Amino acid sequence: MHDITDLEGRGIPGVGVASTEFVEAAAAQRQALGYDAAVVFVPHPIQDRSDDEVRALADGAFDDIVAGISVE
Repeated sequence: MHDITDLEGRGIPGVGVASTEFVEAAAAQRQALGYDAAVVFVPHPIQDRSDDEVRALADGAFDDIVAGISVE
């Protein structure tokens, strides 16, 4: 959340990507930072997945990530 908030603050659009394990933590960070950063959540866990499985997660999240980028 800090990285996306920083990027957005510098005019660089971004979207955070995290696993579903971090939904509550992301909400808490959004509130603490006072910034409603765009975040896309992918199925948890990630660390034990093969490269092909991670690519499939990325492919599945791609449209949501692009939709979350706000360019003003």
